[in-house]
Amino acid sequence: MRVIIAGAGIGGLTAALDLHRAGIACTVYEKVPELMQLGVGITLLPHAINHLAELGLLDTLDRVGIRTERMIYRTRQGQDVWDTPRGIAAGYDVPQISIHRGDLQSVLLDAVTERLPAGTVRLDAALESVTQHEGGVTAIFRRADGSHFTDCADALVGADGIHSALRRHLFPGEGQPHWSGLMLWRGAVDWPAFMDGRTIINSGGIARKFIFYPIGPGNTPGTQLMNWACVVRQAEPGAPTPGRESWNSEAKQEVLLPILDDFTVPETDIHAMIRATPVFWDFPMCDRDPLTRWTHGRVTLMGDAAHPMYPFGANGAAQAILDAEALGRHLASGAVLEGLAAYEAERLPKVNEVVANNRAGGPERVIDEAEARAASLPGGRFDDLEAILPAAERDAIVNGYARIAGFDAERLKRTA
Repeated sequence: MRVIIAGAGIGGLTAALDLHRAGIACTVYEKVPELMQLGVGITLLPHAINHLAELGLLDTLDRVGIRTERMIYRTRQGQDVWDTPRGIAAGYDVPQISIHRGDLQSVLLDAVTERLPAGTVRLDAALESVTQHEGGVTAIFRRADGSHFTDCADALVGADGIHSALRRHLFPGEGQPHWSGLMLWRGAVDWPAFMDGRTIINSGGIARKFIFYPIGPGNTPGTQLMNWACVVRQAEPGAPTPGRESWNSEAKQEVLLPILDDFTVPETDIHAMIRATPVFWDFPMCDRDPLTRWTHGRVTLMGDAAHPMYPFGANGAAQAILDAEALGRHLASGAVLEGLAAYEAERLPKVNEVVANNRAGGPERVIDEAEARAASLPGGRFDDLEAILPAAERDAIVNGYARIAGFDAERLKRTA
């Protein structure tokens, strides 16, 4: 068996490692002429780390990322709503790791380069079209100079992101991504460590949020590479999606700095943090409506091409990694059509539930609940959290999400 993978992001590269582990040859095509360290920080939850550890990557991830040991959810007024250990400190067998997306992609790319045959990853190759025939698929790719070339294989996997060319081929009338009405600013900067150097602070509910956490070692003693993000509602969900020129555009400090006045963050000076960030970006927070099928014969989708989701709950990269594991496991049988169908049957209903839950805020919805119930109180502040939002309700939101997304500690122990 041989598989073509369109997209050399986190999902596509992990899929290549999983297919190789299953004894399946593959080629990864990526449309950009050069892979660069794009993006900023992401969080790898224990279910994703569990699989990356199986692939022998944990030691490398530890060297470039940060083991997160604590998560604090709080209101914009600075009142804690949920404060809980994470990773091994929470009883998992593996850590939770925060890392720069570019560093994670580099770890995966290095592993593919070392383990798979030379030429497995081919750049400057944008998927143009695909046709299926008895016994295989034929894909046509376009180079930046306008020339084309063809490759044939037993199956094709689209791991080419929210603007997936393969998804557009399979669902030509789908249209643009669904905009949440939220705008997201994000950046990373070398910054003094705060608290224990292993904590995520998440302030504010869905419509107005600021989150920051370390994602790697700093350049000097006492500093860390600090990831930060700010979310602000600018329209109602479903409003017309901003044009492509608004995606990952360089943002301006004068727009963001006044918004930060809404947040109480005693651990660090977030205004100074943003002023110290030389370049950062904004983009509309989008997903797509869940599909009822990903697989069409010998062609299927994975990762953001299959199920782009809002970043609440930090599950986008993790779910792509779980897709890759399931894909390799089901194709290991040697039966292409049956393997792809089994992959979809396992993953689609689970991840569609995550997409739906993320639209409601994921685990971070616990902050919205606390802010809403405190809204009628003086200054929007509560004196007794238990009185307005009992621990059982908070647990149902936060740990209920962990069960939906597949990373509650007990489930991981049962499947280890």
